[in-house]
Amino acid sequence: MATIFTHPIIALGLSPLFKSVRQSKTILLAGAVLTIVPDFDVIGLRLGIPYEHVLGHRGITHSLFFAVIFSGLASCFFTHSSKAHSIQVWFYLFLCMASHGVLDALTNGGHGIAFFAPFNNERYFFPVTPIEVSTLNITRFFQGQGLAVIKSELLWVWTPCLIIFTLLIIGIKVLASKLTDSQQ
Repeated sequence: MATIFTHPIIALGLSPLFKSVRQSKTILLAGAVLTIVPDFDVIGLRLGIPYEHVLGHRGITHSLFFAVIFSGLASCFFTHSSKAHSIQVWFYLFLCMASHGVLDALTNGGHGIAFFAPFNNERYFFPVTPIEVSTLNITRFFQGQGLAVIKSELLWVWTPCLIIFTLLIIGIKVLASKLTDSQQ
């Protein structure tokens, strides 16, 4: 899995695409939290749920179905105005939550992601898996493996997200400037 330090960077990277998010730090924070929520399934490991089970790690909570439903419920808390605003917030939160499984499918370890659970529990990885998988053991993470994981995530997730974020912000400013100039 990718680390809880890295999943939220996706929420920031996506934020310039959504006016509702640019206007609300609360929605941005909700997006960041939703990028981490799928990993709450690790509690199941402590309860004896096998990793490969649909309720196991990287199972249903990492699925697109779960992202649709959970982000829909979450968006209800943040939208009180127009239908367009509600759809935009839902879509942002959905992308944030769905990004979790996507990042994990880019890691080089584990049992893959059940993208289509509960309808199909088959686990998937992408053909290219450049991100170093993180251990579920906090002690091992801080005793050495974590540095390799963080370096990998900085290269393959943080850097592209920050570049995209910067380009989108610049693009929005240029577009706004051109619209202002054309109205004068």
